[in-house]
Amino acid sequence: MDMKTTKQSKPATQTKSGPQSDRHLQAGNGLSKLGPQTRAIHGGEALRHGVNGPVATEIIRTSTFTFSSTEEMKEWAEGKNKAYIYTRYGNPTLSVAERKIAALEGAEAAVVAASGMAAISSSLLAVLKSGDELISTAQLYGGTYRLMRDVFPNMGITVHHVQPDLCGIEKLVSARTRALYVETPTNPTLRLVDIEKAAAFAKKHKLISLIDNTFATPVLQNPIALGYDIVVHSATKGLAGHSDILAGVSVGSAEWMDKVRHLIINLGGSMDPGAAFLLIRGVKTLGVRVQRQCENAMAVATFLEKHPKVEHVHYPGLKSHLDHELAKKQMRGFGSMLAFDMKGGLPAARRFCDRVRLFLMAASLGGVESLVILPIYSSHYNMSDEELKRAGVSPGTVRVSMGLEDKEDLIEDLKQALE
Repeated sequence: MDMKTTKQSKPATQTKSGPQSDRHLQAGNGLSKLGPQTRAIHGGEALRHGVNGPVATEIIRTSTFTFSSTEEMKEWAEGKNKAYIYTRYGNPTLSVAERKIAALEGAEAAVVAASGMAAISSSLLAVLKSGDELISTAQLYGGTYRLMRDVFPNMGITVHHVQPDLCGIEKLVSARTRALYVETPTNPTLRLVDIEKAAAFAKKHKLISLIDNTFATPVLQNPIALGYDIVVHSATKGLAGHSDILAGVSVGSAEWMDKVRHLIINLGGSMDPGAAFLLIRGVKTLGVRVQRQCENAMAVATFLEKHPKVEHVHYPGLKSHLDHELAKKQMRGFGSMLAFDMKGGLPAARRFCDRVRLFLMAASLGGVESLVILPIYSSHYNMSDEELKRAGVSPGTVRVSMGLEDKEDLIEDLKQALE
């Protein structure tokens, strides 16, 4: 599918400058009028003109920062200035990454974290407390599901699950329901949640709405423009794009991001400046990478759908996909991820994965190299048959992350692996 422009394509942005920042491209000086790829390259960075200015963002590799006086330190402690004190609290390199991603998502602010799960857990805990109830889609990244299944009950937080079509969701609301959490497209079976419908439901019941936008990236959809409060990403994936860092980010209003930052600081999930530099570098090529990955995914999905050894292909770009029309409505492309179910179940899926050559057998996604993985041995390990069924995962499900290789070579590799 061609990358298309929708009402989301240039969301209004109100990014706020971080501590001690230089003047940078933001709403006040024209950022909101620029396209997403331009924002990915220039958003949140100092306007570097003149002699000897570095083009790349500096890595401020320090654990701590100095004060000029005890009075300045006192003002920081009282919240009267925004000085940097310690990299766990903030760092100029981290601030550039935060402003850049906030600009892409059309949000006031963002907070980066050491991993996607650090961002997800800190965002949810910024919203929830003991005694609260959460409604979440049943089809989730396995790490998020296990957080809700294994950790939240010990904290007195109850989670109710609903299918991506939100059928029966009204029955799950109680006086203790605090938030709605969804993932769209879902991992690994690429189901979609109607973002506007879910956001309207949350507003109707005065719930905080959170959404995992990892699979789509800000290039393909901007949930804040459609009414969501908090957007989270495993920035390890498409945002960074080179399979070389762990990173996460939470995006939303300045008020909510202050609360998320408080959790990240106190729980210790802060990002390293070196990782922040690589994240900034990766985001700059996000648009062109996603476009090529979408093209490859469509070609591979079309090939697999016609193959006699493939039972079913999960890709929103196919007309056979349950949510194809919704994908056309709320996304600007169908994404880099797909999954398929092998005829012959797990033995056939294992044979396929053992035979691929160009495709690498590895977890994660969103990088420049194409990957395959069996969800039951990775993201969805240690789940019961009932949990796997609810997640839409079968033993023969293979998840595919499309890279940037030539699609003809990828299809040839699939052919020989399926023989």
